Amino acid sequence: MHLIQKKSPVPTLFLFIFLCEGIGFASGYMASAINNDWFDKLIKPSWNPPAYLFGPVWTILYLLMGISLWLVWKNKSAELYKGNVYLLFSIQLFLNFMWSIIFFKLESPSFAFFDIVLLLISIGLTMKSFSYYSKLAAWLLLPYISWVSFATILNYTIWDLNK
Repeated sequence: MHLIQKKSPVPTLFLFIFLCEGIGFASGYMASAINNDWFDKLIKPSWNPPAYLFGPVWTILYLLMGISLWLVWKNKSAELYKGNVYLLFSIQLFLNFMWSIIFFKLESPSFAFFDIVLLLISIGLTMKSFSYYSKLAAWLLLPYISWVSFATILNYTIWDLNK
């Protein structure tokens, strides 16, 4: 990430937001729950959120991820150690990207559950590593880890109901 010019931080903010939103859009596009016969036939708990809620929620969460990453990038302290921080962020973003594909495209709630558990762990580690550079960056990921915690329970419940 040191290849990006640090003269004006605003373009980088938009770049990080675009990166996170783009990953989310690509994952959603590749494995949508909308008009998915397999997903529609699954038994879901009564507390399963309506489909229209997921798009706005994830848009906000990806926005917060991008801002959070930017706050860490913008902090000039301990530049040599940021490689690990960026790696953790990339791992959680990759696991996030893969979850929709595993769940909806591969039709595997069980494999998706293991992915989302790893995602939860990696978000927690990312939050911890971000907190060394910016407390706000770590706190901005709180809605994300909260939503993914809920999604983990939902994923497990759908898996369990459809065994």
